[in-house]
Amino acid sequence: MDYVVRDIEAGLKKINSQFPVTLLTGPRQTGKSTMLKHLFPKHLYITFDDSTLRLAAKKEPNAFIESLKTPVVIDEIQYVPEILPAIKMHVDQNRKNGRFILTGSQVFNVMAGVTESLAGRTGLFELLPFSFGELSRIATENAEKAKDINGCFQQIMRGFYPVPNIEKTDIKAFYGAYLSLYIERDVRQIQNIKDISTFEVFLQILAGRVAGLLNVADLAQSCGISQATCKTWLSILENSRIIYLLRPWFRNTSKRLVKSPKVYFTDTGLLVYLLKYPDAKFLQSIPVMGSVFENMLVMEFLKKKINTRQNADLYYYRDSNGVEIDLVVDNGHSVSLYEIKAAKTLRSEMTKALTLVDSAGIFKSYSTVKNYLLSFNENRLPLGKNITAVPWWEA
Repeated sequence: MDYVVRDIEAGLKKINSQFPVTLLTGPRQTGKSTMLKHLFPKHLYITFDDSTLRLAAKKEPNAFIESLKTPVVIDEIQYVPEILPAIKMHVDQNRKNGRFILTGSQVFNVMAGVTESLAGRTGLFELLPFSFGELSRIATENAEKAKDINGCFQQIMRGFYPVPNIEKTDIKAFYGAYLSLYIERDVRQIQNIKDISTFEVFLQILAGRVAGLLNVADLAQSCGISQATCKTWLSILENSRIIYLLRPWFRNTSKRLVKSPKVYFTDTGLLVYLLKYPDAKFLQSIPVMGSVFENMLVMEFLKKKINTRQNADLYYYRDSNGVEIDLVVDNGHSVSLYEIKAAKTLRSEMTKALTLVDSAGIFKSYSTVKNYLLSFNENRLPLGKNITAVPWWEA
């Protein structure tokens, strides 16, 4: 299979030419190493998956960095955060751009170390699983199939990681192995969780609440764990980009951090694997199909934001009366509101929340407010005052 061009490539190469260090984060198996080897074939490549290199770097980080021939790609930097101060010293002595490219699969832990040691010296990027646009480069029919409800849910079942899409690996085998590897490597590195079976149950229960408000107390009780443990495990999942927490929009920005977020999984294939649904036809026949479809689209917006370095924030909106908007894309001066429906036939009640929020002037402080209904309907058409129906693939 030919190499699949990723949307972040141009930006990554540009930033690499402007900073001495480039950091690329993202979940395991998203293609970070493959992309870097393709873009920078002459770079030295080392990985801290290699235990010998890992031990050498931990023992003598300064000597290890001094021994490297740059430019160099160092993979899985989270295993040896001790070398970050050594890299800082090295680049400060010779501030030449493009010398180090670092990768890590534990986003927040790596970012914390880089912020502390390499502030002002590092360009930052993140690579998530394939977007639908990137999938279309594998086979152009992928994009056309996804416009059909059944085709879309087949892709949701397969997920968006490169391996099951490029190599056509059995999806249950892939996600079973992925989950085991994730728990063995990432979870146990972040925290020594002894009761792995309870953690797996926790993941499954969380998957059953996808696109819903996160209630820590109820989730902890359902799993038979303390709220403190629940919060720690959620942090681990967010840290390694298994889940994504969508914060609520409030006029008072401080409230956005303390109110309940909605929980999504970064990849729908892993989500459906945890839910143990047998096939796309079954998934379409049960109520959770709308939440899973919403999960997919929220992730498409997140990928667009990250891949294009879009200066926008993603939220959901919910008021005290339970009026809820699935997605709010805040560009600072303008805002776009999206209702997401896994349906082909449009009905007037689908726009009720958008109409209520618009008529109440909740977002009137923005210079431009746009309201959209995303669905499987192929037509772009007006649905009332300031509300437009848009096929989801044109969002």
